[in-house]
Amino acid sequence: MDDFLKDLNKSQLEAVLYTDGPQLVIAGAGSGKTRVLTYKIAYLLSQGLPPQSILALTFTNKAAREMKERIGRLTDIQTSRHLWMGTFHSIFSRILRYESEAIGFPSNFTIYDSSDSKSLQKSIMKEMQLDDKVYRPGMIQSRISRAKNALITPNIYGNDKDIIQQDNESHIPLMRDIFQRYQNRCEQAAAMDFDDLLLKTYLLFKEHPDILEKYSHFFQYVLVDEYQDTNYAQHRIIQQLCSEMQHITVVGDDAQSIYSFRGANIDNILQFRNIYSGCKIFKLERNYRSTQNIVDAANSLIHKNSGQIEKTVYSEKERGSKICISGSYSDYEEGYAVVGRISDMMRHHYHYSDFVILYRTNAQSRIFEEALRKRGIPYKIYGGLSFYQRSEVKDIIAYLRMIVNPDDEEAFKRVIKFPPRGIGDTTVLKLLSAATDFSVSLWTIICNPSAYKLNINSGTTNKLIAFRDLIQSFIDKELTLNAAEIAQVVIKESGIVNLLYQDTSVEGISKQENMLELIKGISEFCEIHKEEGSTNVRLADFLSEVSLLTDQDNDKDENADKVTLMTVHAAKGLEFTNVFVAGMEEELFPSAMSLDSPRAIEEERRLFYVAITRAQENCIITFAKSRYRNGQTHICTPSRFLRDIDAKYLEIPEDAPANTNIFPIRERFSEPEFHAKETVDKPIVEQHQRLQRIIAPNKRKDNEAPTAQVNSVGITVGSHVQHNRFGDGVVTSIEGNGTDAIAAINFTHFGEKHLLLKYAKLTVL
Repeated sequence: MDDFLKDLNKSQLEAVLYTDGPQLVIAGAGSGKTRVLTYKIAYLLSQGLPPQSILALTFTNKAAREMKERIGRLTDIQTSRHLWMGTFHSIFSRILRYESEAIGFPSNFTIYDSSDSKSLQKSIMKEMQLDDKVYRPGMIQSRISRAKNALITPNIYGNDKDIIQQDNESHIPLMRDIFQRYQNRCEQAAAMDFDDLLLKTYLLFKEHPDILEKYSHFFQYVLVDEYQDTNYAQHRIIQQLCSEMQHITVVGDDAQSIYSFRGANIDNILQFRNIYSGCKIFKLERNYRSTQNIVDAANSLIHKNSGQIEKTVYSEKERGSKICISGSYSDYEEGYAVVGRISDMMRHHYHYSDFVILYRTNAQSRIFEEALRKRGIPYKIYGGLSFYQRSEVKDIIAYLRMIVNPDDEEAFKRVIKFPPRGIGDTTVLKLLSAATDFSVSLWTIICNPSAYKLNINSGTTNKLIAFRDLIQSFIDKELTLNAAEIAQVVIKESGIVNLLYQDTSVEGISKQENMLELIKGISEFCEIHKEEGSTNVRLADFLSEVSLLTDQDNDKDENADKVTLMTVHAAKGLEFTNVFVAGMEEELFPSAMSLDSPRAIEEERRLFYVAITRAQENCIITFAKSRYRNGQTHICTPSRFLRDIDAKYLEIPEDAPANTNIFPIRERFSEPEFHAKETVDKPIVEQHQRLQRIIAPNKRKDNEAPTAQVNSVGITVGSHVQHNRFGDGVVTSIEGNGTDAIAAINFTHFGEKHLLLKYAKLTVL
């Protein structure tokens, strides 16, 4: 047996060594899923399988890169470089470029990102004079994306009676026309969006059996990471490739299937064993990340789901702290309470990077940001605007895209007016109209304006010719220059560098820095590829890689000592020493949109499971009794999911406010769980009593706001009071008389505040 296999535990080793047929590896949170995939590929190579015959699919470039590096250390760097390993989109775009002739595209086709797609769709709707309040751009983009991921082409869409009826009922009867025009324009521009990379690959294999046979025999072994996140199109393409050989290993965790809004289908992993006859299931159940208490708590939660593959994850680490449940009077107090707790925990020799604050929606981050800034605690928001999505960077990239593919419509529209050259919106609309009428690209039009009856004056014609000549000069120079060299030529000769350096504001300087960073990035790309043996790194090579980057691939700040703020969805695959899960309230977590669907509720529960299992040592769950949403303060109910965790794994603070019975709950905990019998420890019974005090039933209606004292009646020095924003406090002094009196109140999380009783909304506790 190969020496490197000694690093695996028994379950991991069994999964790695099995190669006799279809294989489903169910990997619990923190169980070494990536290790199994990595070692399995290394094992296949050690058994003589050629690296180029192994196809390994991941969901991020970062995951693929890290796996390839690990495989290189286990085998050798040169061997690992020949593996077909990458994201679904990067691998399939590579196949489509090789087989471009079969699908009627040039091999240098452009890949449109989400903003490119939306921009083109908005242009089409504007040309069709559609109301964007009815045909909302985001909705249109989502509808087209979902159709493609369901392998529905514009032709199928337009001839499906059920779909047409749905569109009519949704008051968007022209949806099929938008879809068809959008696809036509993409083809005219020799462009594919991300969804096309899947759809076109499926159609390529379906319509060209010879090509499918070639790849299904070329790839002797197929491995797929995070299979629970695959959509229908990805699932079907894998079926196509493996229908004959059936040498396939998929790894995933149905308990962490949380991306249905992106098209992920949990049934792909749940039904895998039924689709592939003779499939053998392996379970990785030892968690190497979290303490025993965190793992047990997460198990007690997820076992409430019915749609799952049974497994029992366990940990052999120390028992660890219980999960702390903490309630606050308002979302404002919740933010400051969490940050205050982080500040206190820093005394235990933690680093700021050991903390993450997780929330269900991005809108929740504002209060935490404010509280962190006021405490002087450094933080970063994970998943912010990607470097390559910044306006000035996209402008330069658009020029580079035009060089590789001058028919690229979105790139054309972006650069023709930047820097300003006297070509306005009216001229662009005329170009678009002519391109649509003659079914050609914008570049084709400006190469011969008179041939396409373009109604413009001579001055505008000269400006278009000058622009055409500029782009053509770049195309000619690119033949002898590498990617970094042509990028510098473009930035200088297009006038971009002069335009950016005219702006000396803070924002302008930031744009200059981003421009320089882009040049640096392209130069590094060339240097790296040169070191790997590529003698001439072309611009198309760089664009092919950068067009497939995700936000996770551009997190250059990942090692900084800062508190991390992020949504739970963005946290999947990550781990932190200390995790705060904020906003655990009904209609927030679980989301209000999931309440009418048992299937959606189960996904929300899986999302909560993901949040808890990010924690290595400590997990603190918080909720607020009131939250400001949509211009109003709403009374909140603690999340039903808090009742799904066995209370013996929870900690409720002894000093939980006595007045927290304003948190209504629909059901009490089940009697068998907490009944004080001899088999139940006394501390657990006391724990249950504290939990009931925090989330006890309440007679107030859900939409009824709490009453508040607005005068000094009943308020004296020493009074315990509640403020809607600052929470719990004690009155330390009062100056003045009557409603003009000013009270000094020491609040738990905000320190001393001086409030005028005439306006202070206080409730005496």
